[in-house]
Amino acid sequence: MTVRVANKIAVVIGGASGIGWASAELLAREGAIVVVADIDAGKAADRARELGGRASSRSVDVTDEESVRSLFEHTVAEVGSVDITVNCVGVNLPGFITELDGETWRRTVDICLTGGFFVIKHAARVMGVGGAIVSITSLNARQAAAGFAGYCSAKAGLVMLTEVAALELGGRGIRVNAVSPGLVETPLVEGLTSVPIIQEDFTENTPLGRNGLPRDVAEAVLYLASDASSWTTGEVMDVNGGAHLRRYPDVMKHIVALS
Repeated sequence: MTVRVANKIAVVIGGASGIGWASAELLAREGAIVVVADIDAGKAADRARELGGRASSRSVDVTDEESVRSLFEHTVAEVGSVDITVNCVGVNLPGFITELDGETWRRTVDICLTGGFFVIKHAARVMGVGGAIVSITSLNARQAAAGFAGYCSAKAGLVMLTEVAALELGGRGIRVNAVSPGLVETPLVEGLTSVPIIQEDFTENTPLGRNGLPRDVAEAVLYLASDASSWTTGEVMDVNGGAHLRRYPDVMKHIVALS
């Protein structure tokens, strides 16, 4: 299969680390002109320099609609177009429902779901026929986890948002898809993978028997962003080693037992 992203303008949000950086790096390697967008402006600039060529960077806060609007409008003004948008931003602020404060709930939903809405909204406003939007959701969009109420709900909402956006934007030739990873070795989950009993539970419930790597997810992002998937929209692709076929580990039970 030939992946076709050469000379396309790709905005990767959350592109300075983890899955976002792996996606930015792979898209650039396949010929895309990448804009690394991240809340950490300095790190985004470093990553753009690392990519070299015509890569550039911008600061963005997905919880601030004006910041997201500005990202896309400035990209079009400076580079000429936006062909691909990848949203890799997420946060999990755990807490049991009866103890979870409203501010923590709102912060999780604002980043994972409302931010996703702002990205799709403003990306679609500047995209034309052939545009591709890819969001990173989670195994927790379909598997409940005690203590993850905000994260599970927000990621499930992002799945439905992906499907609604695919319906609304299909007539304009813009495709909207998502990738749903399991446990991937990124800074976001270092606290989990460093605890042996938690890691063992994840491994036991992953048929392929290992954690994911950012590159595993980036390969799926590349496919959905490219012309190779030109007849695919509204898809949520499971990339989790088969973990969706089993159960989600009771992470909070392990944490409580260890405390």
